[in-house]
Amino acid sequence: MTKTRLVRLWLVLGSVFMILLIIVYWDSVGAARFYLRTAWPRPRALGPRPTPGQQEEKEFASDVDDILDKLLREGLKQSVLSGQRVEQPSPPASSKPVLSAMEENVRGYDWSTRGAPQNPDPDGRQAERRSVLREFCANASFVFPAKERSFDDIPNYELNHLIVDDRHGVIYCYVPKVACTNWKRVMIVLSESLLDQGAPYRNPLDIPREYVHNSSTHLTFNKFWRRYGRFSRHLMKIKLKKYTKFLFVRDPFVRLISAFRSKFELENEEFYRKFAVPMLRMYSNHTSLPASVSEAFSAGLKVSFTNFIQYLLDPHTEKVAPFNEHWRQAHRLCHPCQIDYDFVGKLETLDQDAAQLLRLLRVDKLLRFPPSYRNRTASSWEEDWFAQIPLAWRQQLYKLYEADFVLFGYPKPENLLRD
Repeated sequence: MTKTRLVRLWLVLGSVFMILLIIVYWDSVGAARFYLRTAWPRPRALGPRPTPGQQEEKEFASDVDDILDKLLREGLKQSVLSGQRVEQPSPPASSKPVLSAMEENVRGYDWSTRGAPQNPDPDGRQAERRSVLREFCANASFVFPAKERSFDDIPNYELNHLIVDDRHGVIYCYVPKVACTNWKRVMIVLSESLLDQGAPYRNPLDIPREYVHNSSTHLTFNKFWRRYGRFSRHLMKIKLKKYTKFLFVRDPFVRLISAFRSKFELENEEFYRKFAVPMLRMYSNHTSLPASVSEAFSAGLKVSFTNFIQYLLDPHTEKVAPFNEHWRQAHRLCHPCQIDYDFVGKLETLDQDAAQLLRLLRVDKLLRFPPSYRNRTASSWEEDWFAQIPLAWRQQLYKLYEADFVLFGYPKPENLLRD
């Protein structure tokens, strides 16, 4: 072996040793449960397999990556088993959250069992969705911001929607207003990341909503940097290569309506102060506004859907801060042109897709997906909601969300974009 190869080998071994030291340190000081069992066999991807050339492009790891992967797998078995779970206070167990009549109406929960007809070819539907996604990501004539950047170019703070379950080899990118509360519940049950009186939750619906959306409950990609420093991207790539990755999406305009209803038609103190007050001042000429959302609602001061659309189209909005996650485009949350998702679910076919995905993950015997939404914010409502929105604004709004429509196979809403 030449001197150069010996030097390279020692560099690799030294890097592995440093990773082990970091992991042991975090385990010993009580970091949240984290696994590095990167050898979990990923279920067979649905749809046609890529050609040899495409397969080479999809390979994330070099030969050095494979060496690191094997050494990590051998050296960290004990560390994996010693991970810690988060213990939460135990509210009374319940299979159904307590909702006000208004919240029930807006959120549209359906706690009944739904017997929707099954698609005779769910695998074919998945293959088509993934094919459309790949086609437009590869289409040089279809351009949108950040499309051409690599995974390494994505800032860590933009990876905060990728939830990792190392026990089953699963990565879920959550999109708010697309059944993400219940999918997060499923991820908590699978990862056993949250305890109830010393034992992991087994029923997703038993997990209180306030714990579901607590960021400390989930292991997300953006947390890797704090724990693994410069090795974090390497570990992410190993998991992206080996784990099953999924996301759920929804008609972009219907998702906007749903976001508006839940955040501005319900009393929400945080969204009132952070978003409603500036909108009312800027677009409704209100100079003096109540300090609390309850006072504002009592006085009849509410953000209108027109105000909300003005806010989205205002060039100044994202100069102050990126869109809130509830109305940020799905492709900006989940980066589908940088991450090759194995499963693309849709809210419109939630029951069928959820059952299919749980089978794909081989966890359908462990749990069932919670009862699904009654889709109160339905596509048929779009014309009513957008009736008071000027045509030019509707056309601008489509351009703003066009990438989501195209990438995820939603038809262009021609009825809203012409006189």
